[in-house]
Amino acid sequence: MNHPAFASNHVAVVTGAASGIGLAAAKRFAGLGMNVVLADLPGEQLDKAARETAAVSPHGPGSVVAVPTDVASTDALKALEKAAVDRFGRVHVLMNNAGIQPGSSIFGAQDAWEKVFAVNLWGVINGSRIFAPAMIAHGQTGLIINTGSKQGITTPPGDPAYNVTKTGVKAFTEALQHELRNTPGCAISAHLLIPGFVYTGLTANGRTEKPESAWTPQETVDFMMLSLEGGDFYILCPDNDVERATDEKRILWAAGDIIENRPPLSRWHPDYADAFKLFWQSNARRSAERGSKCPFARSCGGRCVHTEALA
Repeated sequence: MNHPAFASNHVAVVTGAASGIGLAAAKRFAGLGMNVVLADLPGEQLDKAARETAAVSPHGPGSVVAVPTDVASTDALKALEKAAVDRFGRVHVLMNNAGIQPGSSIFGAQDAWEKVFAVNLWGVINGSRIFAPAMIAHGQTGLIINTGSKQGITTPPGDPAYNVTKTGVKAFTEALQHELRNTPGCAISAHLLIPGFVYTGLTANGRTEKPESAWTPQETVDFMMLSLEGGDFYILCPDNDVERATDEKRILWAAGDIIENRPPLSRWHPDYADAFKLFWQSNARRSAERGSKCPFARSCGGRCVHTEALA
């Protein structure tokens, strides 16, 4: 059973919807009978995505609309919200998914930093702040889903601008959910989607075939829908190479840098290589002893919705 926000004739707005996870989500929502607004940069890719999304809708082309949008622009996001409301009346699901990864270095080009901040962080913050008031006011159940990244949690070296924006998305979405759950009469909840390795245009890096280790966007959306059904805030996705237990160990070590007063990013510090290896082996033994009936190492209690749904 899907989350009630995904009811037929409800309205979903998806940014970054021309490809990847955004397009997979738009198609899934349309297939459920929702009215869907696809937002992305203007061009044939967005138009094609809208046609593909309309093709899977039981309500036909009238239930799907493409709105060219640069999420780096506050005015464009305001226009997107107005277009969605003017067309369909109200919004039940907002998925702030648009993201870029041009690459960065600490002392690299200022332009790269500003672009990734404008899209990845301000696009999420402004999108949430613009859409949420009316979503709260209409009183019906709804969701705001913000796409984060594991790089915003463990912050590996290599692309600091991207890491900082995704860390900001995590902090903002946590604060947003705290605000929503403490707002009287509010039926909207916020959730943080944390994909694993997903084969998309953003991650392809010139590859023309999906690596064995990667999930497809569709698999990621499958997991997202199941997690939302279970009420999860942190939607921590595995992939074909990294299971949840591995993510948990990496996150725990990263948090330990503060608790143990280690140098930052000690996982990649040569002086801590042996300590990290021992930590990893110790936690691997504990995970094995604990065991899990869920393939994602999630303790579901009773029946595991993941195992049943993905069997």
